[in-house]
Amino acid sequence: MGGVSTQIAYEVPKTVSFVSPQQEEVAKNLLAEFNLGCDAHRTEHVYRVYVSTFLGFGGNAARQRYEENLIRKTVIRNKLLGEHVGETAESPLLDPCLPTDLEDQIGASTERLYLRGTGDFEQCRQILQPFLNRTNDTQSSLNGVYQPAIDYSNSQFYGFSEFYYCTEDVLRMGGDYNASKYAAAAKGYCATKWKTLKERFDSGLYASHADYHRLKYQCFKSAWMYEVFHSGFSFPTNYKNLKTALLVYEKEVQWTLGAILYRTRFLPLRDIQQESLKGTHSHWRHSFSFVNNHYLFLACFFIVLLSIILYLLRLRRIHRLAVKRYTPSSVPWLEEGLVPPMLPITL
Repeated sequence: MGGVSTQIAYEVPKTVSFVSPQQEEVAKNLLAEFNLGCDAHRTEHVYRVYVSTFLGFGGNAARQRYEENLIRKTVIRNKLLGEHVGETAESPLLDPCLPTDLEDQIGASTERLYLRGTGDFEQCRQILQPFLNRTNDTQSSLNGVYQPAIDYSNSQFYGFSEFYYCTEDVLRMGGDYNASKYAAAAKGYCATKWKTLKERFDSGLYASHADYHRLKYQCFKSAWMYEVFHSGFSFPTNYKNLKTALLVYEKEVQWTLGAILYRTRFLPLRDIQQESLKGTHSHWRHSFSFVNNHYLFLACFFIVLLSIILYLLRLRRIHRLAVKRYTPSSVPWLEEGLVPPMLPITL
């Protein structure tokens, strides 16, 4: 999960079934086979993978949609009931997804909405459920997108980016995920007064890269992550095989890993390698062709130049022979002012 989008990818058994031909057609665009063997005949290394991305379901994008909905509903409610809730700091709109007593302002200057947090984790979760856009269709996830069944008893998942930040930056629970412990910690954080949270932050009790933005929206993002994982992707609350992580082999893994899988889901790894080699060979062929054309042009240029020089030298030689053969002392007509006769010249 990133700031704007959320991705999920996992291996799907080849025996997966579909409830309708329409669902099977949709699944073809979300399922891809990757052959990690050394050749096309090593089918024991063929993996069938489901990959899907959900734009607008990242932590920050979800908060933006949530705030836009708050503004729209509050404006309509105030007009219908003749109220002025949220229009001033003295009469703020209560937001269960912000820490207790945190005061915030959202919206443009023309429709400014003042908020005050109540820090109710359970109520925040309930409010966020409609933003998942779930449908009543079986085997569907966020936005009603098809999702094949997961063998929860024989699978292991890793949560990166926002999954890690939500569990580690403030709650300090990164690593093995436990739904009940996570919910209890998030509930306690949301209920803590904003003044106390800032004091803890100033005392260095949170992760080094945590900031006030994280403190401010940790309650919301905790609830959103919980709902996406359990209500959106339908993982049971007793699922024990999720590990949130930031590093893999000492290298940071970002949410873009999911985007890369999504973009390359139609290309087997071997084809990607072949395309890379093909591109390299094509580059060398192009460079070699350019070099050949360059030298060919220079050769033609020097041949033409040499031909011109030889031709000029020959004309000069002919001119000298003609002048030497017909000097004034040997040409009587020159002294008498007669018209010179035609001189035969052999080239």
